[in-house]
Amino acid sequence: MTRTSPLDATHRALGARMVPFGGWDMPVSYPDGTLHEHLACRAGAVVFDVSHLGTVRLQGPDAHERLQRAFTNDLDRIAPGRAQYTHLLDPADASVVDDIIVWWVDDESFDVMPNASNTDPVTSVLGDGATDVTATRAVLALQGPEARARLEAVAPEAAAVPRFGVAAFTWSDVRCMVAGTGYTGEDGVEVAVPAEAAPALWDAVVGAGFTPAGLGARDTLRLEAGLPLHGHELGPGITPLEAGLGWVVRWDKGDFRGREVLARQKEEGVARRLRGLVVEGRRPPREGQSVLVDGQVVGQVTSGNYSPTLGHGIALAFLPAHTAEGDAVAVDVRGTDVAATVVPTPFVVRG
Repeated sequence: MTRTSPLDATHRALGARMVPFGGWDMPVSYPDGTLHEHLACRAGAVVFDVSHLGTVRLQGPDAHERLQRAFTNDLDRIAPGRAQYTHLLDPADASVVDDIIVWWVDDESFDVMPNASNTDPVTSVLGDGATDVTATRAVLALQGPEARARLEAVAPEAAAVPRFGVAAFTWSDVRCMVAGTGYTGEDGVEVAVPAEAAPALWDAVVGAGFTPAGLGARDTLRLEAGLPLHGHELGPGITPLEAGLGWVVRWDKGDFRGREVLARQKEEGVARRLRGLVVEGRRPPREGQSVLVDGQVVGQVTSGNYSPTLGHGIALAFLPAHTAEGDAVAVDVRGTDVAATVVPTPFVVRG
């Protein structure tokens, strides 16, 4: 059964175009369109409903150790009141089951934030005591260079949380949580608010100058920022090393799920790596299109689109590991070989 956000009625009242995503019905855009929403995030501030992301709560004296054994990153590099990006690996081939943000709420309490379709697998891996509390809250992502200044008028404590900080705050007599995280390449925060209070908080931030934005703009923004999307740059058959995310793996912390297989790949070296491509012209490259060198297929686009900020096509693609920045390639865009160049990511740097 398709799930809906606590803000579903709000989105429909605003005229949002709703689409299925990860088992949820979510807004892809509002009447002004994805381009308007994208540019509003780069220049001002937008609000996304990201309630489709999961929240799995793990509490107790053994919570820290259980997360350490499950995930690739090292919680001992942070502390309570901080958030951390990490991976859950498949022990069979070290591919990324999910990429996750962990909110370390207090000494023995963690909120684990998986992608929508992976909430059940993550809950299962964490075992007894891991509780899926997704249905009890909504999550608003407030993003853009003006996000904190505009949020200060609504919830000054939330606006003050540092980047990758985590804090509780009270808004309109309701306890909320905030993390200095996001998925756009811009500054901002993500707020978890009890489901029943979510429409009122949404209205308050829109009243403070935030532009409603849908999943379409969220995707073009994350692509410009060179950020991976599960099911595209991460997922079955893709390891952190192939995705260029080796920094998420902390080899000195001890054992973790998938470590042995990933260590073998590290020793042997990867055959392919995720690379950025800039494509000539306005025709957008798309997922699944071939990347060619001298007419020979050498890789495949995992995500591609027109960049509203740069004014031309951009893409992420898995290419042979020896491929270097500056190399000339081509992308088969609907039967036409379009010239492209391998470049570093992010494509767009904040500020």
